[in-house]
Amino acid sequence: MTDIVRTRFAPSPTGYLHIGGARTALFNYLLARHAGGKFIVRIEDTDQTRNIAGAEQKLLADLRWLGLQWDEGPDVGGDAGPYHQSERRQSYDEHARRLLESGQAYYALETAAELDAMRRAAQQRGERGFRYPRPKQFPSEAEAQRARDEGRPVVVRFKMPERDFVITDQILGDVRVAATELSDFVIVKGDGWPTYHFAVVIDDAAMQITHVLRGQEHLLNSANHTALQEAFGYATPAYAHLPIILNTDGSKMSKREKDKVVRDAVSAALASKTIEEGWIRELSGCDADEFAAWQKKKTQLEGPALGRLAQELTIALPEIDIHDFRVSGYLPDVIVNFIALLGWSAGDDREKYTLAGLCQAFSVERVGKTNARFDRDKLLSFNTDALAAAGADRKLTGLRDFLSVNPPGPLSDLDDAMLTRLLDMNPTLRTFRDVEQKTAVLFAPDEDVRYDPASVKKVLLRGDEAGLRVLREIAPELEQLGDWSPAALERVIRAFAEARDLGLGKVAQPLRVAVTGTTVSPAIFDTLAVLGRARTVARIRQALARPESQ
Repeated sequence: MTDIVRTRFAPSPTGYLHIGGARTALFNYLLARHAGGKFIVRIEDTDQTRNIAGAEQKLLADLRWLGLQWDEGPDVGGDAGPYHQSERRQSYDEHARRLLESGQAYYALETAAELDAMRRAAQQRGERGFRYPRPKQFPSEAEAQRARDEGRPVVVRFKMPERDFVITDQILGDVRVAATELSDFVIVKGDGWPTYHFAVVIDDAAMQITHVLRGQEHLLNSANHTALQEAFGYATPAYAHLPIILNTDGSKMSKREKDKVVRDAVSAALASKTIEEGWIRELSGCDADEFAAWQKKKTQLEGPALGRLAQELTIALPEIDIHDFRVSGYLPDVIVNFIALLGWSAGDDREKYTLAGLCQAFSVERVGKTNARFDRDKLLSFNTDALAAAGADRKLTGLRDFLSVNPPGPLSDLDDAMLTRLLDMNPTLRTFRDVEQKTAVLFAPDEDVRYDPASVKKVLLRGDEAGLRVLREIAPELEQLGDWSPAALERVIRAFAEARDLGLGKVAQPLRVAVTGTTVSPAIFDTLAVLGRARTVARIRQALARPESQ
């Protein structure tokens, strides 16, 4: 094995990069950079049934957005390629043949139904878990071919050594896996493609991987991998299994959360009869049976369907994937900083790091054993602090990126000067989503303003309709105002309030509701200045013309 540290991140192309996968990629990247080694990306795409078109590009885009550029891999190349497992089939076939010929692997011919029957029989005998019963005589090549000709599945199983295995883990220490927990596992599936356990060992050896950092859910797999490495005479890389990432309530951070949030919202809406089932079912893309199965929690909806339903029901989906946080308007360096602290610390109280600082400080020895908690409030605080400290160019770049990954909206076509102005109007940002939520209405058609009933009642109608009187009286003054700068607007509005012995809020809030439909916007003087005189007056007249205002 090489003396140079070589780490890898090997995702399957099944969707966007999960926060746990991003942490795994980051720690492998940091270890390689700290040691002056190489960080490799390998696409594990041998499971033809799970691969999703376009998912690889999404994964790689997420890694680049985080700043984790690989030294070898897709789009980069390298001496150990190819870096797609689907292009390495010949190597897997050769390795399987070696094990079959040496008697360290054998064909297994059972159907799925026969395997299920074997598992049930083991349960009835009171056995803990299911261990595949190794045949006394392995099927011959001719028997395997005859089974294929009959349409039966033919897999290859590895003959697992009947002994305990000790996994030396750089985080957890020595972990003993008893022989009774191990079984002859499948290394080649019925379709001829290798299983994960087989391909990962062959590829790690071919790519001279020295360190494998991955989640604790893979810990017991290391016994299978070690056995295969011994069979081929390969060195075992240094293993380090990372703590699991949990929500603050102790539940596992999973993509199923999105499905649950949408299902609960749909159930509530159907119960209250605020939506029609046929319409929601059409949005979900399901037929009646599929929709019923989903409601009973037997299936899950795919991401696009969840997105459509969430938009229709105006609910926010929990951020689980890196792309979710990008769409929500977080800075990539904040995400990197935050996920680095999920299980790792430098041993002091420091929490704020750049990527370069993390590369310098990181060590596997400082990764903890206990599960990490993903505190969303703390992440939001990190992002708020970072935006407050960011320069104008950094914020403009971030806002542009936020707009690029969201559906086209009123801010999409604005030039840099106007976007910079909007950022200046929102000095206390938490995420870039705040800019959109507070200012997009200023660039929408006047007729698209949606008036929040609670805001109208509280600000315009309460107190003998004091808010409406303010609008009726101030509209003519604004209509005649020549200088429409924020400073001029402030002078006129303050003078109006003082002349009537009103607090500034008693004037600003009615104006805010009239022009935005809600009580939330940047400073009212900046808001009106951006909106312009004609549209400001038109929206005031529009608010006054509403039925409840008459």
